[in-house]
Amino acid sequence: MQANKEHENKLEEMLVARNVTKTFVSHKKVITAMENVNLTIHKGEFVSLLGPSGCGKSTFLRLVAGLDPKTEGELLLHNDPIVGAGKDRGVVFQQYSLLPWMHAWENVAFALKNVDELSKAQKKEKAYHYLDLVGLKGFENSYPAQLSGGMQQRVAIARALVFHPSLLLMDEPFGALDAQTRREMQDLVMKVWSEEKCSVLFVTHDVDEAIYLSDRVYIMSAHPGKIAKELTIEIPKPRDFNDQLSIEFLEYKRAIISELERQKSLKKLSNG
Repeated sequence: MQANKEHENKLEEMLVARNVTKTFVSHKKVITAMENVNLTIHKGEFVSLLGPSGCGKSTFLRLVAGLDPKTEGELLLHNDPIVGAGKDRGVVFQQYSLLPWMHAWENVAFALKNVDELSKAQKKEKAYHYLDLVGLKGFENSYPAQLSGGMQQRVAIARALVFHPSLLLMDEPFGALDAQTRREMQDLVMKVWSEEKCSVLFVTHDVDEAIYLSDRVYIMSAHPGKIAKELTIEIPKPRDFNDQLSIEFLEYKRAIISELERQKSLKKLSNG
């Protein structure tokens, strides 16, 4: 374990959050969604943010995406403060948000609409490349309504990758899918991560999913969201479904669920 920590310290830091806090004002009342969040994602690392609903996972992802401003703290990407959205970050939400009147390839190429240095043919070529990467070769000219939920999410992933971002942000992207499709998509994401060599911040409330995909898992406490525990997953990659049946996997699962239950108990005590 010590050797792993020493190895992590030598890796290049991509995303750094220091004491990040986000508050909202609702009905003249200040609500703290997350408080003093500290975490790091290294270059090429797959990190999951896990916790109960309402703990601030998605809020944090939106801060990293540049869609919302933080209230306090420091949030750095490549040592630069995050100010607004950028091509260095690709975002995949649970809702596919595809344009129904566009073909699959056009939905992917739409992300490139303001890139003047690329011709229409070059944009189409890039769209075809990323659709092929996510397993949709032959479906480039299909409309979203002609695609299953899993296939539509593949289009959304291709669209997020078309700029070849250094950081891929995924906000519970498989939450609406059935169990079998979800497993297929998890394997797809590991394949894409391996080939694109990007870092990934993956938001989920599914314990098995977090363990299966991640190099490290940050566990958040309930509202207001804080980092309660950090766990390094030392199951070798690439992984397959059999790894989820291993004793090692179950030990990680037990540790995470135990921490989630501990946080639930602490929350009950604090509420009196």
